[in-house]
Amino acid sequence: MIRKLTFLIFGWIILLYACKPETPGETEIDYRKEMQVFVEEISTYAKGLHPGFIIIPQNGVELITVNGDTAGTPVREYLSAIDGMGQEELFYGYEADDEETPPEISRWLCGFLDMAKNEAGKKILVTDYCRTPAKVDNSYMQNYLKNYISFAADHRELDDIPPYPHPIFRENADSITHLERATNFLYLINPDNSFASKQEFINAVATTNYDLLITDLFFDGEAFTPQEVAQLRRKSNGGTRLVIAYMSIGEAEDYRYYWQPDWRPGNPSFIVKENPEWEGNYIVRYWDPAWKSIIYGNEQSYTKKIIDAGFDGAYLDIIDAYEQFEE
Repeated sequence: MIRKLTFLIFGWIILLYACKPETPGETEIDYRKEMQVFVEEISTYAKGLHPGFIIIPQNGVELITVNGDTAGTPVREYLSAIDGMGQEELFYGYEADDEETPPEISRWLCGFLDMAKNEAGKKILVTDYCRTPAKVDNSYMQNYLKNYISFAADHRELDDIPPYPHPIFRENADSITHLERATNFLYLINPDNSFASKQEFINAVATTNYDLLITDLFFDGEAFTPQEVAQLRRKSNGGTRLVIAYMSIGEAEDYRYYWQPDWRPGNPSFIVKENPEWEGNYIVRYWDPAWKSIIYGNEQSYTKKIIDAGFDGAYLDIIDAYEQFEE
């Protein structure tokens, strides 16, 4: 009994210590607000250098209202900073790939997505994870009926161009110069898993008619050049597409150019711990100025490299990192 009580007391001490401000005099952190501000800052920086640069955060739908509820007041500054919203697993993949997302989860997410679309005019991009043809068809149709554009990914790794459906859903020959005109998209951020070279990947994309491509800034550690991005922009049927670069802002990745050999949790201080579900990805204190300087604000920042490479925008991932700290 004494030993059990000792463990309980010790556990409460650890919990209280973990909840204290990180430094003396530091106020309690509003993790959601910090992520909203981070996205707004990235947007301001990018659009200042490249007017018309597209900013699309993925997931973290609760950030669009003050209280994180669909009945809440919209956060106008945040909504003004973004051009669209990405959402994974809306209709398929929430609990397992190729399985329908529980209807109550879909309805809850749609409440926020519809608010962003109907009240703020934002384009909604949905990625469902399914491969059975009937489920793929259903995913595309459900998203179409909601006036969202979608991509049915047959690999969770997002490393291939799905062979089905062919032709792609809502294929068109239009030249897409603005996000609101896109009717479909391809989400392929790990091309070096499936393609032997950068040029092979470019050639494969060039045979498709997707209106928008979300891909990585790098292929096997080498950044795309403006000339290569221009090649990626061409559709097979003669039109052009938008090319958006993926960028994780809520986690550090040990395979990126900014990672240093001696980095580990606690060094630098903004690295918290490794994500147990994704090896090499590390949860960060995204409000830390040192981390922010890696993402935007200078010549070596990730956002500047994306702009210099000629991409049309950035697709911001791990927006829901605030959940890690709230828990």
